Amino acid sequence: MSKRLSGQLVIATHNRGKLWEMQALLQPYGIAAVSAGELGLPEPEETGETFIANAQLKARAAAHAAQLPALADDSGLCVEALDGAPGLHSARWAELAPGGARDFAAAITKVERALHEAGAVPPYRAHFISALALAWPDGATEVFEGKVHGTLVFPPRGTKGFGYDPIFLPDGLLRTFGEMMMDEKQAIPPDGMPALSHRARAFQAFARACL
Repeated sequence: MSKRLSGQLVIATHNRGKLWEMQALLQPYGIAAVSAGELGLPEPEETGETFIANAQLKARAAAHAAQLPALADDSGLCVEALDGAPGLHSARWAELAPGGARDFAAAITKVERALHEAGAVPPYRAHFISALALAWPDGATEVFEGKVHGTLVFPPRGTKGFGYDPIFLPDGLLRTFGEMMMDEKQAIPPDGMPALSHRARAFQAFARACL
């Protein structure tokens, strides 16, 4: 049986966009969340061969260092015509810009160039995947996964999201993630219906088990 979570939680990320989304998802449950960045925790090297493995690695490192439960996300964009790339390397496709931020505009250009070089033709099928891992200081860990399918659009549309959001158009919708406000993209619908985004879908499974 899953442990129930209450009190303080470390969100094992240095990514502001992920932090905002996770804090918004946790807010209705009264969980006080602090980020690994705010605690000055180092970012562990992501050496896992799956999204789940990397999420577990990050969550366990933060839980051990802070001696608090820690929640980590490992997520990425997987493009069918690129054999699943950028996938696990989604963040690494965005090179560090001055100041330490990731340049996802350059990463989006890289995706478009790779599609052209591969001879791919629209629609460019892709999916976002999010793996969440909750780790406890005693080493216990639970994992949850969410996925959303869609197509890639060029040029990018919208400035409201982060990462690859401006080029991802979810199936059945007319706006990219980059054109949606966070409370729309991350909304948890009633009656057990699936959430819209990959991270919110993984969070739904986490909330059912642990909140």
